[in-house]
Amino acid sequence: MPPCRVARRSREPEKGGTVRPQKIRLGEVLIQQKLLSNEQVELALVEQKKTGRKLGRIFVESGFLTEEALSQALARQLNMDWLDLRQLQLEPQVIRLLPEAVARRFRVVVFKDFGPWLGVAMSDPTDLTAYDEITRLLRREIRISVATETQILGAIDRFYGRIEEISGLAQELKQELSEGGSDFGAIFGGAVGQEDAPVVKLLTTVFEEALRTRASDVHIEPQEHSLRIRFRIDGVLHVQTETETGIASALVLRLKLMSGLDISEKRLPQDGRFNVQLRGTSLDMRISTLPSQYGESVVMRLLHQGTGLLGLDKLHMPARVLERLRHAVHRPSGLVLVTGPTGSGKTTTLYAMLAELNTTEKKIITVEDPVEYRLPGINQVQVHEKIDLSFGRVLRSALRQDPDIVLVGEMRDQTTAEIGMRAAMTGHMVLSTLHTNDALSTPIRLMDMGVPRYMVALSLQLVLAQRLVRVICEHCGEPYRPTPAEHEWLRSELGTGVDAHPFRHGAGCHMCGNTGYSGRTGVYEMLEMTRAVVEAANSSDPNAFVRAARAQMAGETLRRDAVRLATTGRTTIEEAMRISNQWDEEES
Repeated sequence: MPPCRVARRSREPEKGGTVRPQKIRLGEVLIQQKLLSNEQVELALVEQKKTGRKLGRIFVESGFLTEEALSQALARQLNMDWLDLRQLQLEPQVIRLLPEAVARRFRVVVFKDFGPWLGVAMSDPTDLTAYDEITRLLRREIRISVATETQILGAIDRFYGRIEEISGLAQELKQELSEGGSDFGAIFGGAVGQEDAPVVKLLTTVFEEALRTRASDVHIEPQEHSLRIRFRIDGVLHVQTETETGIASALVLRLKLMSGLDISEKRLPQDGRFNVQLRGTSLDMRISTLPSQYGESVVMRLLHQGTGLLGLDKLHMPARVLERLRHAVHRPSGLVLVTGPTGSGKTTTLYAMLAELNTTEKKIITVEDPVEYRLPGINQVQVHEKIDLSFGRVLRSALRQDPDIVLVGEMRDQTTAEIGMRAAMTGHMVLSTLHTNDALSTPIRLMDMGVPRYMVALSLQLVLAQRLVRVICEHCGEPYRPTPAEHEWLRSELGTGVDAHPFRHGAGCHMCGNTGYSGRTGVYEMLEMTRAVVEAANSSDPNAFVRAARAQMAGETLRRDAVRLATTGRTTIEEAMRISNQWDEEES
C-alpha cells in the first residue's frame, strides 16, 4: 500500500490502475456525486464550446468546486487512490524517470518506485494518450493515483528544477561567444527583445527559477574560475548554480541594456530597473552593478507588482501594536517612523499603511529612492541625486502641493528629517523610515543627527521597530525539545513556565528545500510618544528619557515578540535567538 492519503478508506493499490483507464462523462459523474447541478454543468459545457478548455478546469475556475474536490471525485469514480503530494517524501531520482517535457505535458509524476511497479500520479487519469505514452517511456508496470494539477506542477517545478537547463544554456552561450568573438550585437540579433538568443533564454530561466523559489534577490557574482549565481530566499543566500565565468560579461551587458544603463561604463557602480513578465506575473527588477576583482557583480531585487499590497491586518502584528499603530496613522498630523536594518520589511509596512490611508479624500505624495511599488491614486516621486533632485528638494516642493499625507522613503540626513518634522508640526501626516536597532534609540538617533530636541518631542508620534523571522514549514513542522542552552535563554523571558509551551521546528522536506522554513513574518516593538515620554525627551537628562520610554513599552520588545512567535509554533527558538541576542547584553 503506498504511504499516502486517500480520499476514502484504505485499500490495496492494485485496484487503482492495473488496467488501461477508461473515458468517463465528467459532468454526469459530478452530478451523480451531488457536487454540481445540471445548470452548472450546462454553463460549463457552453463555455467549453467557446474556449476549447478542459471541462474540469472550467468547473474550478468558475468557482463551482475546488480542485481537490474535483480530483477526489475522479478517484472515487475510477476506484483509484487520491494523493496529497505535499504529504509524501518524494525522491528526485524516481520523479525524473519521466522526461520533464512529458511530465508537464500530461500533468503526471512518478511518485514512488515499489519495485515490481511504479506509482504514478495524474491529474486526468482518463487521458488515454498520456497513459500509452507513459507506459511506453517507463517500460514498467504502472499503477495510477489521482492528484491535483497544482500539486503535480509544483512537484515538477521543485524536482526537475532549472539547474541542468541553466548549465546547458550557459554552455550554449559560451559557444556562441567563442564563435562570435566580442560582437555582442550579433549575439542579441540587434534587438533587445530577441527571445531566441542564448543570453536571453539563460536570463529568462534564471528569473523563472527565482520566481518559483520565492527569491527576493538574485546575485550574479564573477569569481576567478566560475560565475556564481545565488538566490536570497527567506533572508538566506543559497547557491543556485556555478557556471562558466566567460559568459559574465554577456550577462551584464544584456542586463544593462534591459535597464537602460551605460554599457560602456565598467569602472563605476550603476543602478537601474526594468520590468519582465513571467508566467502571468509582472516583476519589477531593481538592478545594481559593482566593479569587482573579476568583473562586474550584479544584484537584482525582485519586486512582485501583481501580488497586491498587504493590509496592516495581514502583517501578523500583536493586537496592541496594531491597534495603536492604526490610531496613530489616522491622526490628521504627526510623524510615524518605521525602523530596522536593510531587509527587515520596513517598506512593506509603510505601503500597508498607505493602502489603508489611500482614499479619494486624501492627497498622498511619496518621495522615494527608488520607487519600489507603483500605487494607484498616489503621487510618487523618484529621487534623482545626479540632477540635484534630492529628498530635501522634493520634500519642500511636495509640501507646496497641498498634501494630506507625505511618505519619505528614508530620513537620511538632518535636512530631510527637519523638513519632515516641520511638515508633521504644520498639519501633515508624515510616514518615514530610519535605520536604528530598536524603537527606544530612535528619538536619540534623531537628536544625534542634529534635529532640535523640541522638534523631536512635538512631531514624533510613534516608532515601530521591526525584524523578519523565518516561519516553520507547515508540511514538516514537528514538536521540538529545547536544548539546555535554549531552555536557559527562554527562562529569562518566560520564567519557570518554559516547559508549558509546545515548541516546534521544521524537520526539512521537499516542500521547503530541506530548510525547515517557508516564508517570513514580522517581529515588532512600538514606542508611543506619550506625555510622559515627551516631557522626558525635552529634558536634558538622557537617562530620564530611557526610563520613561521603557516604562511606556512595558517590556513589549522585539525579543518578547520573537519569543511569542516561538511559543505559538510560528518560528523556531533558533530564529527567536538570532533576532534577539544582539539586545541581550543591553537588557541584562
